[in-house]
Amino acid sequence: MRWLAAVCVLGATACGAQPEPVPSSVFTPAHPTLGAAARAFFAIRPRAEQPLAFPHKTHIEKEAQCTDCHETVERGPIAGIPSVKTCMICHSQIATDKPLIKQVTDYSNKGIEIPWQRVYGFPREAHVRFNHAPHIRAEVACATCHGDVPKMTVAEHAVEHSMGFCVNCHREKKAPNDCLTCHY
Repeated sequence: MRWLAAVCVLGATACGAQPEPVPSSVFTPAHPTLGAAARAFFAIRPRAEQPLAFPHKTHIEKEAQCTDCHETVERGPIAGIPSVKTCMICHSQIATDKPLIKQVTDYSNKGIEIPWQRVYGFPREAHVRFNHAPHIRAEVACATCHGDVPKMTVAEHAVEHSMGFCVNCHREKKAPNDCLTCHY
């Protein structure tokens, strides 16, 4: 009967219920609770809630490129979340009367960054060493890994970055596929 209780607890926690962490005599640095471990195992991640409804669609319609705001994507491992200074390069002069731009300007005037939430990322325990730059040089379209962002208002998690997804893409593109290409 104990196994039934354990299955019920695991099911509830994996589906998003957040019980209080129970102290344990067993130390593990990986996850603070059984629920956190179950969510990680089943790849259940919370949806990123953005502080502002950033309109990717509007910017793409105005012919902005991903690299205009995600400046480090061509040079390094991460695409980078744009700083408020990047927004203000254009919006100190463009659409300054719009409510959303006024909110961006308020962040800038206060000297604080917009607290954007990362939409994609690998959990630490996956030991994935991802680098955007070689993917950009290989002309992998942003949509391959991020979905059709130009049709989104706020960026959403549209593509599951599983090992199978990456391995299949590497095979198709004849890219290196040994373990150390991505894992360290």
